[in-house]
Amino acid sequence: MSNLFDLTEKTALVTGGGSGIGRAISLALAGNGAEVIILDLNEERAMKVVDEIKAANGKAKGFKCDVSDHINVSSAFQSSTNSKPIDILINNAGIAHIGNVGNTTAEDLDRIYNVNVKGIFNCLKEGVELMKSKGGVIINLSSVAAHVGIKDRFAYSMSKGAVHAMTLSVAKDYLHHNIRCNSISPGRVHTPFVDGFLTKNYPGNEAEMFDTLSKTQPIGRMGRPEEIGSIVLYLCSNEASFITGTDFSIDGGFVTLNN
Repeated sequence: MSNLFDLTEKTALVTGGGSGIGRAISLALAGNGAEVIILDLNEERAMKVVDEIKAANGKAKGFKCDVSDHINVSSAFQSSTNSKPIDILINNAGIAHIGNVGNTTAEDLDRIYNVNVKGIFNCLKEGVELMKSKGGVIINLSSVAAHVGIKDRFAYSMSKGAVHAMTLSVAKDYLHHNIRCNSISPGRVHTPFVDGFLTKNYPGNEAEMFDTLSKTQPIGRMGRPEEIGSIVLYLCSNEASFITGTDFSIDGGFVTLNN
């Protein structure tokens, strides 16, 4: 009998794989046989996840990378892969911003664009070249903010809408290279970023705000990073070989049931 979602002998490159959702994705892929290359702006965090994977008898290596810098991305992709083809690319690295069009500065917009839009572009450009010879799978991390209006998320929503559009474009353009490209759109997911956000913005009131944010998902809670890792694992596997150019909302009903 075959093993479902088996990624043995596959090479997966994960940006922002040193924490939160990226860490969960890296663990899921490695746990099903893939050799995982973790690129993260924080090399120390990347190496901690590498150590976790190796401790579980998986295969992984980590490298420092600033996705907003094309030269740095090109160098990191080439050195981490030894210029050999890859099978999977997960464009997870991204940053958040709170603000409407009135109080978002040009500098804010540039910062979000450079990481969330240009960063995905830089990695897509390198990743596609490393997949052309034998095909592969690309998963881009979008957001529910790409699909519905969310208060005070002007720049962030802009960037995630661009991620959704880039996903469709790459899926269409590289069908003949056997490259599948999909995106996922998480709702609120409980990560260390959320805890840090609450501590910074709601000191002494973290528990109440956590409960409030959790209830914005109709299902009544935030998602768990490992749940995101599981859907990514499926989409990267042969079992999902008929899926491309599609976005998956992993949001506890946020997009479809909040009306």
